Parts: sequence; C-alpha cells; structure tokens
Amino acid sequence: MRWLKFVVPLIVFAAIAVFLYRGLDRDPRELPSPLVGKPAPAFSLPLLSDPQSNWSPQAMHGKVWLLNVWGSWCTACHVEHPVLLELARLKTVPIVGLAWKDMLDNSNAWLKRLGDPYELTVSDFTGKVAIDYGVYGAPETFLIDKQGVIRYKHVGPITPDLLERTLLPKVRELQAAS
Repeated sequence: MRWLKFVVPLIVFAAIAVFLYRGLDRDPRELPSPLVGKPAPAFSLPLLSDPQSNWSPQAMHGKVWLLNVWGSWCTACHVEHPVLLELARLKTVPIVGLAWKDMLDNSNAWLKRLGDPYELTVSDFTGKVAIDYGVYGAPETFLIDKQGVIRYKHVGPITPDLLERTLLPKVRELQAAS
C-alpha cells in the first residue's frame, strides 16, 4: 500500500498534463459563444443619428446581416474600419453598428472622420446589450441569419483575409438559404 502514495499523485499529475497539452493547440483568439445557433437577443436601443428614435433587430427579419460591436475608444476598431468600409461599398450584407460604452458625440465624430460603413448604428452606452450578446471586448462581429439566429461570431478585428475566406462565404451561404 506504500506504493499508492506515489501512484495517485502521479496519475493526477499525468491527467493535468494531458489537459494542459491539449490546450496548446487551441487558438487563443477563438472564444466559443454559446449564442451561435440560437436566436439573437432582442433589444431596443436609440439610434446614434437620432437618439429620440429606437431600433430593434426585429427590423432586420428576413435579411442576413452583421452586428458589429465597436467604440471610438477602441484601437482595434480603427484597424478593422477600412475593411468594414470596403464591405459596405460592396453592398453584400447590411452592417449594423453597436457603439459600445461610447459617448454619442465621440461615436458621431469618429464616424464622420473615418467614414460610416453602417446601415445604422445604435448606442449601447450602458453596455447591457453587449452583455446579453456575451461581448468580451471590441470589436466583435455577429453574423445573423434571416430568422434572427446568430450563425457566426468573430472576436477581434475583421481582416481582409477573414472577410474573403470565412465571412463572405458564410454570408452567401445564408443568403442562398430560404
């Protein structure tokens, strides 16, 4: 029975080592979302362009669209912005902006200075909607299908490569589906 003192810790150590080793092959930028495959959370937020008017995702029912979470304070959002401008120019898919924890004046000035790729932008000053969507940080982008179901989530800036290889093919696939 003396050998048991050595075997049990060895087995525990081996089990921990296996779990740690398996984690090494994962992409740290890939954060799984429990919302993928589920209906996008409903909300009603004020429009950035007209804070007296509210907008809800229900208005996009029947369309494939992107929800892009951003902030004027977000450095990575600056990196992503030219890609979103190009996507908007292509008119492949409507992009809705969600200005997250940002002052209205700052958001509007940022879009005026850099260009506005969004069909519309809503203001989530309190961050409650972002919490409902499981947002970790900005930018984050959600691909939502015609029935309002989240089909894809990307954490971080959208790059030209990601747009061409992943996002646009998914958009086209969802648009072709009835």
